[in-house]
Amino acid sequence: MRFEGTSSYVAADDLTVAVNAAIALERPLLVKGEPGTGKTELAKQVAASLNLPLIEWHVKSTTKAQQGLYEYDAVSRLRDSQLGDERVHDVRNYIRKGKLWEAFEAKEKVVLLIDEIDKADIEFPNDLLQELDRMEFHVYETNENVKADNRPIVIITSNNEKELPDAFLRRCFFHYISFPETEVLEQIVDVHYPGIKKNLVREALTQFYEIRETPGLKKKPSTSEALDWIRLLVADEIDATDLRGDASDALPRLHGALLKNEQDVHLLQRLAFMAKQGR
Repeated sequence: MRFEGTSSYVAADDLTVAVNAAIALERPLLVKGEPGTGKTELAKQVAASLNLPLIEWHVKSTTKAQQGLYEYDAVSRLRDSQLGDERVHDVRNYIRKGKLWEAFEAKEKVVLLIDEIDKADIEFPNDLLQELDRMEFHVYETNENVKADNRPIVIITSNNEKELPDAFLRRCFFHYISFPETEVLEQIVDVHYPGIKKNLVREALTQFYEIRETPGLKKKPSTSEALDWIRLLVADEIDATDLRGDASDALPRLHGALLKNEQDVHLLQRLAFMAKQGR
């Protein structure tokens, strides 16, 4: 069982090595990188490549680790007992299975995505240590153990918003997705928009990297934003020679797909003005 990438996902060699190493070690793969570099998409493509079901757990700031195992709805059980509902006699009627439980009880191997783990409380990763390590947990309300018959392939993503605990990191295989070089990004564009004019791609990516490398930029545009921008350029039938737009501010056409706050727009406009004054 090896991941080699797919026709719709350009995976660098070091990324495929990391995925296959995590599969061989039966360890969670912790993937970090800038937002928009394809971390979440990686799990979907691994599942597609290996022909496995995908279970997705998208973590929010309010998410608790226990929710990934199960939740016991004591309030509903109390209400039903007051109403004389027969369901109240079986506690299993009030247990809601979480994503880890779904993955553990699956009849076949699955890919489990735990997306943006760093959004949750700092204790969240620690609370899942034993469950991810042993691939089992105890349900206290029913006094039963849930254990994975088929150990899932676990892919965990992080945007580096918080440092993760050392004990958690020790149990993972780690990979950082670097921002793609121009040649790789050209391949990604070609996968998404086959047949696109090469001169348009070259000019667009030249301007894209110029913007990314601008000192003082608050939010660098990501791979997904580059793809959105190029999609708009194609839809509007903009030629490579017309890409830069108004020469007075040197902002590219449809720059709203790349620049997401007014500070960065004003920064590029100021730099363009200063360069013009210095001529």
